[in-house]
Amino acid sequence: MSLVKDEQSSGLELKEGLENSAFEGDSQPEQSSRRGQEQAVSMEDCPAGEESYTQIRPYAGMPKEVLLLYSSKARYRLPREILFWLTVVCTLVLVAVTITVIVLSPPCLSWWQTSPVYQVYPRSFKDSDADGVGDLRGIKEKLSHFQYLNIKALWISPFYKSPMKDFGYDVEDFRAVDPLFGTMEDFDDLLASMHSMGIKLIMDYIPNHTSDKHVWFQLSRNRTDYYSDFYIWVNCTEGHPPNNWVSVFGNSTWTYDPERGQCYFHQFLKEQPDLNFRNPNVIGEMTDIIHFWLKKGVDGFRMDAVKHMLEATHLRNEPQVNPMQAPETVTKEFDLYHDYTYTQVGLHDILRGWRVVLDEYSREPGRYRFMVTESYDYKEIEKTMMYYGTPFIKEADIPFNFYLLDLPDGLSGVRAKELVELWMSNMPRGKWPNWVVGNHDKPRMSSRAGQEYVRAINMLLLTLPGTPTTYYGEEIGMENVNVSVTQDPFGKFDPNSSRDPSRTPMQWNGNLNAGFSDSQNGTWLDISPNYKTINVEVQQSDTFSVLELYRTLSLLREKDIVLLRGWLCYVWEDTNVFAFLRELDGLDRAFLVLLNFGEDIETDLSTITELPDQLNVRISTLPDTPSSFQKSRIRTSKGQGLLLEYFTSQRFHTGHSSQCYVSEKACYLSALDILYKC
Repeated sequence: MSLVKDEQSSGLELKEGLENSAFEGDSQPEQSSRRGQEQAVSMEDCPAGEESYTQIRPYAGMPKEVLLLYSSKARYRLPREILFWLTVVCTLVLVAVTITVIVLSPPCLSWWQTSPVYQVYPRSFKDSDADGVGDLRGIKEKLSHFQYLNIKALWISPFYKSPMKDFGYDVEDFRAVDPLFGTMEDFDDLLASMHSMGIKLIMDYIPNHTSDKHVWFQLSRNRTDYYSDFYIWVNCTEGHPPNNWVSVFGNSTWTYDPERGQCYFHQFLKEQPDLNFRNPNVIGEMTDIIHFWLKKGVDGFRMDAVKHMLEATHLRNEPQVNPMQAPETVTKEFDLYHDYTYTQVGLHDILRGWRVVLDEYSREPGRYRFMVTESYDYKEIEKTMMYYGTPFIKEADIPFNFYLLDLPDGLSGVRAKELVELWMSNMPRGKWPNWVVGNHDKPRMSSRAGQEYVRAINMLLLTLPGTPTTYYGEEIGMENVNVSVTQDPFGKFDPNSSRDPSRTPMQWNGNLNAGFSDSQNGTWLDISPNYKTINVEVQQSDTFSVLELYRTLSLLREKDIVLLRGWLCYVWEDTNVFAFLRELDGLDRAFLVLLNFGEDIETDLSTITELPDQLNVRISTLPDTPSSFQKSRIRTSKGQGLLLEYFTSQRFHTGHSSQCYVSEKACYLSALDILYKC
């Protein structure tokens, strides 16, 4: 199609066909000449206001013959080839850089590594129906509290259907919610709400035993074939147990059952018979329960009391701690060495099998399923470390680290360093540490160490490398309560060992029942008398409160790569002070954490040449703190904690490897703002 002038009308018209004389061959000279005359329309031939039209050569609609003619010319071919090869080279470089970044980048941290884990004891967290006992709807009502604290992982203690002889740790039905806490619909609603807010749920899983009301036990005691050996039965007579084994709660682990005519084994209450994990059917049934909750969408499990799951089959007496003690007086757990009832061969095979199940569900993007084990191994820390697995076989993500619970015993800077070092020096290479300073089995840290040290202990918890676990109420410094009526079965056996004082209702505000419940008939355990001064509402308005300090540290820990992935290096410990560094290769910014677990003192760190002279205060647990310190004169008060920030290109860990630890070494590349393996 071409544009020509109509001589009669002095206008322009479009003609069909290709009429571009510039591209006609010599075989058509006349036609080319004629078309050449029509090729352009000048301004003189056009009416006023019309612009001239000039044919552009060559143009996009050129025929193939013309395209081939011009494409071979250097001025067209060379730029095209340059662009082609430049594109190829850029693509290859981009692919190579991408592969390099992927290969050199350290693994991304999972949700259980970046957030503190918060333990909710449901009976005591929030009561939604005014019956004096906390429940699942109450937890849902307070999910905003976790958002405020920047906590994205909740471990909820048992809410299974239970006779409540041990407050939920005696399970009657693993697939049902106890009516005291609500319904399965309440659970589903809570889980959906948590996930919508980016909060993960870790369930308490209790594999060692069931309630004696569980249908399995009822069928086992009457010798129903499939269930006959679901529990551990031995021949005995009433009042004459087969050996000297003692339960955690005291007295014999054996109870005679007249219906079956044998004794059954229980490492806790007689109402909590131990399952027989040497029976493959028991493992299968308990694995099915894991599947049940994973299909509902839970994000992980805390495996309760795992060291008790297997026992020796030979039933020999366990050796006494004091050989001279009269055998008839051996009635407490620590009267014996539990060589035949704790951490038996085969235990880790069972746990690794469950790890495989969790990994199957972890294939869903963003839905990693977490596993933590509970085992109090005391001086035998090497047994605890076995729950990490081996370099070839994965087991728990972390075994709970209970050693900081001993911090108040001889509280000092030296003691703090000793307990941190105990874990770090025994932890397998490349594993992830964790820290616990309170739970439902132990007295509250604020009562044992003293209220003045709570802030420093929380700063320790949230600035060490690894995952911190916080028991409900620790974020406000709740204390033990002398309850009027003992509910704990352990406390009924030994009043000095009652766990009730650390399980009292959460203190939300200064209203009725501390805002925990609207019940006019009291609560399941007494409310602390100090609830008007120690509660969430009061502390939210105080910048230097325990709560606000916890929140500030939690927010900083999540966003600061040094605290999440950096080296831990000890630089000072004495009777009063424990100090350590957090630093990262490639980053010229680092932290000095200095914690006072003694009395007012001035600390001189001038011998640490890697530290600059000036240290800036990022966070202090107490008001009226200077904005900076000279490293030779860092003054702290009793119970004070300091997070000091400094800038230097020197690294402490390079010259003091024996004082430093890191789970997985990574370096920071500031030019690209990325981490890489180094």
